[in-house]
Amino acid sequence: MSGAQGVEDSMISPMEPHWKWCLTLLVVLVSAHTDTKVTSSQHMDDFIRVLEQVEESNPGLEPVNVLRGLRRAAGLRDEFMQHFLGTIREDSTSEAPVMDSNLSDFIGRAMRHKVTERGREEGVVLTADGTTVAMSPVLLGIEAGLVSKTRCRVRGLYPLTLARNLGLSFQHFHSSLLSQRLGPDGCWDDVTSPQVFTLSDKPSLATDALVNGGMDGVILGLEVSAQSQRPLKLSSLLRRYYCHRLEGEGLDAAPRLISRLRRENFRELARPPLLQRQVVRSLVLQRRLIDHSTMLAQEKEELTAVVREGINEFVHRYMDCPAIIPRCQWGATPYRGTPTPLSLPLSFMYIHHTYQPGQPCLTFQQCSADMRSMQRFHQDDRGWDDIGYSFVAGSDGYLYEGRGWHWQGAHTKGYNSKGYGVSFIGDYTSSLPSQQTMELVRDRLASCAVGGGRLVGNFTLYGHRQLVKTSCPGDAFYSEITGWEHFGVRECVQYVQM
Repeated sequence: MSGAQGVEDSMISPMEPHWKWCLTLLVVLVSAHTDTKVTSSQHMDDFIRVLEQVEESNPGLEPVNVLRGLRRAAGLRDEFMQHFLGTIREDSTSEAPVMDSNLSDFIGRAMRHKVTERGREEGVVLTADGTTVAMSPVLLGIEAGLVSKTRCRVRGLYPLTLARNLGLSFQHFHSSLLSQRLGPDGCWDDVTSPQVFTLSDKPSLATDALVNGGMDGVILGLEVSAQSQRPLKLSSLLRRYYCHRLEGEGLDAAPRLISRLRRENFRELARPPLLQRQVVRSLVLQRRLIDHSTMLAQEKEELTAVVREGINEFVHRYMDCPAIIPRCQWGATPYRGTPTPLSLPLSFMYIHHTYQPGQPCLTFQQCSADMRSMQRFHQDDRGWDDIGYSFVAGSDGYLYEGRGWHWQGAHTKGYNSKGYGVSFIGDYTSSLPSQQTMELVRDRLASCAVGGGRLVGNFTLYGHRQLVKTSCPGDAFYSEITGWEHFGVRECVQYVQM
């Protein structure tokens, strides 16, 4: 049947009775009114907009009841969750949000976490800062905080958000059912309108998105439990946390409770012994509630050893190390040629500034654009195989992967095989990067590299100008790094500015 024929067949003939035309029009109008149009994008901004629609359709409904309605739509109510949050009754409609099928379907997709056989992770969303978050642990943490009867001590907070997922992943790795305990990260098909998130490696049961969501759930759950007044709207809480826009002073002037400071905030709240206890207790409870069996004392002792080893890796990966935006996420083009592997551990870290781009970048979008611009310049104008730097520090709270941990860069001529080249986006001839950005490299990246066996413990830090005839990393910034731990005293190569 042709397209024209199909259109004709779908129309009402002018000879049809008038009542049929009116009935058809009424059906269309009712459908348009009752079915809310929902975007298919898996972006946090879109999730918050859908949540706002739910709240507007249910004025006066308490946030905790909105959360229970979201869980009902997603089917998140196993015995483990009910143990801490109570049972969601099917016949309890007076305190449940009214949602049409489109809203309910969107929420279900956004909250039901799973990894497909093709390595696609579902139930995750892209946030404005460029990180990916699983929604279910975020919302479970907030719900636990809202129902808590004790301020700052939230029953079930860690088990619901993080501990159970970590424990199951550690157990499966120990039993050789998984190839890794934690991770991986991945990349979206399109950061403007994200729909498909593909993992970069074989999955654990605690992917980066689940861990990000778990940390956010802990942070926000404790926050709402500590407030004397509960938030009026769940959407407002999420918008403040995930959508804060940095101004001129960047993170140094930003509020504490924002997603860009996820790891810093979580590090202050969670100590390794606490995490270990929570993971073990979650697995014991999981066994009793889901498997209907009791864990024997010897088995619990063996489990504790497995968890302790897993928590050590978790602390290094997500608390000691900074978050690094992967190449595929900022839109890198492929490496040209064959990369040269580094022989680890290295002995040096070299500090640069980009000079051009000359302004600090404060958003994921701008930092990504700067990375692509530098890669084009290095590949097309300089003729290099790739962007020269190992890592680049934005002023948005994140590091950006250049050549990374394992491949030799093109950043410090004559010394590229001996150290990592780390550049700060901006011109720091007469000003400094933000304190948060400097701490990200000086404290977090350096500690991560040493703890991961990529830098020797007594590594030396140099400014670019100490090794190559250049003004890099700028007069003001060079003066600053001379006071950093590990700075190596060495005469600068003479540079005369033309």
